[in-house]
Amino acid sequence: MLSIVVFLPVVAALALLAAPGASDRVVRWTWVAVSALVLALVVALWIGYSPGASGFGYETQVNWIPTVGSGYHVGVDGLSLPLVALTAVLFLSCAVYSLRETHRVRSLAALFLFLETVCLGVFVALDLLLFFVFFDLSIVGMYFVIAGWGHSGAARAAVKFFLYTFLGSLALLLGFIGLYLAASPHTFDMLDLTRQDPMAGKGAVAVLVMLAIVVGLAVKTPTVPVHTWLPPAHVDAPAAGSAILAGVLLKMGTYGFVRIAMPILPQTWRAYAPVILAVGIVSVLYGALVALAQRDFKRMIAYTSVNHMGYVVLAVGAAAMLADTEAQARQLAVTGAVTQMVSHGLITGALFLLSGVLFERGKTYDMASYGGLARQLPAFAGITAVAVFASLGLPGFSGFIAEFQIFTGSIGAAPVPVGFALLGVLITAVLFLRAYQQVFLGPTKTRVAGDLTLTETVAIGPLMLLAVAIGLFPRFLLDVIEPAASVL
Repeated sequence: MLSIVVFLPVVAALALLAAPGASDRVVRWTWVAVSALVLALVVALWIGYSPGASGFGYETQVNWIPTVGSGYHVGVDGLSLPLVALTAVLFLSCAVYSLRETHRVRSLAALFLFLETVCLGVFVALDLLLFFVFFDLSIVGMYFVIAGWGHSGAARAAVKFFLYTFLGSLALLLGFIGLYLAASPHTFDMLDLTRQDPMAGKGAVAVLVMLAIVVGLAVKTPTVPVHTWLPPAHVDAPAAGSAILAGVLLKMGTYGFVRIAMPILPQTWRAYAPVILAVGIVSVLYGALVALAQRDFKRMIAYTSVNHMGYVVLAVGAAAMLADTEAQARQLAVTGAVTQMVSHGLITGALFLLSGVLFERGKTYDMASYGGLARQLPAFAGITAVAVFASLGLPGFSGFIAEFQIFTGSIGAAPVPVGFALLGVLITAVLFLRAYQQVFLGPTKTRVAGDLTLTETVAIGPLMLLAVAIGLFPRFLLDVIEPAASVL
């Protein structure tokens, strides 16, 4: 069933491309129907999830390239199942949001369905080569989304995105090859590599392999200083593309840390945990401070992604620093990291869709051009306020649950540095409140018409409802994550 979930979208994409006579209306609703079916199947997977002896549910293993020890090995556990569910939710939201799209609808639908397959594939892959194939194909799909449906500077932003992330994926591949060569027998299977610990005692070689893997994943995350592709890609991408880029593709990097780097290179990861922690703290503070300086609403949201992903990096670094001490703190840090991935995907995905609504009404992202929109667009102002308060980590939202776990689990590793990272929460609150006041409150500067449509509300509203549900009743999510975090 897991393979059906993964490959159903790309089969639908091929069917749409093979039916040139279908109208745009049929294409749009087919896109929505397929995305809704995928989500329904994921809900069924969640309800029936029961990890087997290997710790994974719905596991499938078939020979693929036996000459190099690579197979079609897929499965889900508490670290990956929440991200599979997040992917299905966001792609359905973007499909609904794109019901108003009129520009090359068939191609856009096919691209998004293709992207859904490769994103799901990354999170279920238990073979490094299979992971890499899906990881690399996501770059191709997003490149065409940005270049084909973005704003005026989209071509340049798409090329920068492609070159940065493709170079990162090449570094990742080198690291995977290093693990393969060190294993005996040679294999790309993640579970076998975890059991073998092939880099134990390998010294400088282990450091180089981890460096290659960490750089490849850090570019995708992105962390400082390999984050510079992100703001232009977000600003020039279409709203739905930005929502998927922030909500799903960035998680491939942080997920790689907990699925590959930490369990397969445990000694080297622990040895360099202070460096990982420092990179996370710098990303938290830098992302928040640079976001504070922005005047472009969408660029501001893009830099808050650097900030929020920094919390995840901070948590996985702290968990390794606590490896020989408090087990509960380690588990709490890792659980918080995965919860933050889900929370950020929901909230920032919604914020990028809302930025698309803002641009649709006012034809600019410049916050200084607006003012008093709450009087003109009360529903839009209301749901944006919910998204803003959720993003700054207010209690009652998923962001608070995630950040509270991260800081509680991490503070014992390095109290003073992690204490500085708390400033990121304060700066994020300042920048979001200032942006909201500038755009929605005060005197009216620009007359706009057209409050949230039913389509926009149906696309964005459920993301906020899920953020509230996790904030108030987190056990349904934490009960899945915590056992896998404990094993890790």
